[in-house]
Amino acid sequence: MSAPISSPPPKPAVDPRQVRTLAFEDLQIGMREVLMKSVMDTDVVGFAQLSGDDNPIHLCDTYAAGTKFGQRIAHGLYTASLISAVLGTRLPGPGAVYRSQTLNFHAPVRIGDVVTVIVEVVELVPEGRKVRLRCEAMIDGTIVLDGEAMVSVPGRAGKPT
Repeated sequence: MSAPISSPPPKPAVDPRQVRTLAFEDLQIGMREVLMKSVMDTDVVGFAQLSGDDNPIHLCDTYAAGTKFGQRIAHGLYTASLISAVLGTRLPGPGAVYRSQTLNFHAPVRIGDVVTVIVEVVELVPEGRKVRLRCEAMIDGTIVLDGEAMVSVPGRAGKPT
């Protein structure tokens, strides 16, 4: 009797080579992180399924063709979620917890666009280990979304709050 064939282990949702963990004490004003992401049809459909936002501007070519955009566009919060990906995996990284986020939408993101997200530390608040970050999403150098995030960040082990 032969051994059962096992499937390969599932891939992690985030490539661990891309994850960087920083404690509050490691952060400095001016630190920046960049993420580039090609927006795929599967991303938009998956986000609609996950969020329940089935607006036809995102999912129906015929409907979207009759709008001012002329084609389907990504959900605004899909683009904003790319900021969350940076905050949770790169800067500050694992352990960062959202306190607040402002979002200003300036232009649509279309399927096939390459979105560049830039997050920069602009303020460090020792009380509560809070960090304010400027957040931008761009396509070909044009800002499509901007805002600010406030997150709490863990300190190094053994450091008081």
